Amino acid sequence: MNYINIIIHAVFWLFGFFVLWKIPKCNETKENSRISNLSISVIIPARNEEKNLENLFNSLKNQTTIVKEVILVDDGSTDKTPDIGRKHNAKVISLKSLPKGWVGKSWACYNGANAANGDYFLFLDADTKLGEKGIENILSCLKRYEGVISIQPYHRVKKIYENLSLFFNIILIAGMGAFTPFQTRINPIGAFGPCLMCKREDYYKIDGHKSIKGKVMEDIEIGKKFIEAKIPLFCLGGKGTIDFRMYPGGFKEMVKGWSKGFGTGAKSTSIPVLIMVIAWIVGAIFPLNLLADGLSPFIPNIILIASVFYLAFIAQIYWMSYRIGSFSIWASVLYPIPLAFFVIVFFYSLILTIFRKKVTWKDREIKT
Repeated sequence: MNYINIIIHAVFWLFGFFVLWKIPKCNETKENSRISNLSISVIIPARNEEKNLENLFNSLKNQTTIVKEVILVDDGSTDKTPDIGRKHNAKVISLKSLPKGWVGKSWACYNGANAANGDYFLFLDADTKLGEKGIENILSCLKRYEGVISIQPYHRVKKIYENLSLFFNIILIAGMGAFTPFQTRINPIGAFGPCLMCKREDYYKIDGHKSIKGKVMEDIEIGKKFIEAKIPLFCLGGKGTIDFRMYPGGFKEMVKGWSKGFGTGAKSTSIPVLIMVIAWIVGAIFPLNLLADGLSPFIPNIILIASVFYLAFIAQIYWMSYRIGSFSIWASVLYPIPLAFFVIVFFYSLILTIFRKKVTWKDREIKT
């Protein structure tokens, strides 16, 4: 048995704590942090989102902070998306065509911003849902951090198959490079797309979504633009402030969603963080390899070491998961299953982005 190999994989396990050391929550500070008299425009890009919008609009109505306006940008929907917006008294903008060179979400966000009258823009994905003090908490963070606020919503899991997204969520958040022990001393690689708040002047300083109009991973790219313009960007966790349910339409939708741009996003990750994430994944596979070696012939020491490693990864993955979503504890106990799903879909994403150079999402073909 190679004990050096065991020590190396123990270090790989420790990398998991490094890349997700702390996820700062977007919540109200202890001091009186209310920000009053701010003019906020909520901008919601949406394409065929009739099943999700009711939850978002109802949560907006129940806020403790009043916003100036809610703008729903209907990006060529074929369902009742615009009707739901009108029902909830939102300003509805219907886009009939997608100009050449643009990706749909960026086009919708840019049109929404151009129609907005507020001094602050709050971009929300249609499948998000705010907590009762959601906007108040976001404003509190805006005061605390004084820059662009980017929030990854807490992932609500309702069906068994949704637990397969566990490793995608962990690696998406870890890959931002914003949650290591260095925290705000190192810039993240970009922003989270589902919830982004910025000043109007900062948005137009970088020419908004027009500056990244053809990028598939518009969230990462617009975050880069803010950083390049020396506008501070802060990535936070959404637990208690904003949540969402990813891909409720079924297993096939989930595969399409994660394969849409995950391979492209991996290329944006900083090299040190990328190496640690890869090493951590290799470490998670290690106890399975040990078990395979230990079964034939039966070697008690290997079985024991493999069991210790396996339990260590179960504990670590559960520690990660409860901070980012309501994943079942069984997703951690049986983590090789969501890990295998991640590996398969990730390589499928690489095939789509590198070789086919296109992906399909919301009935649109997107060049990568």
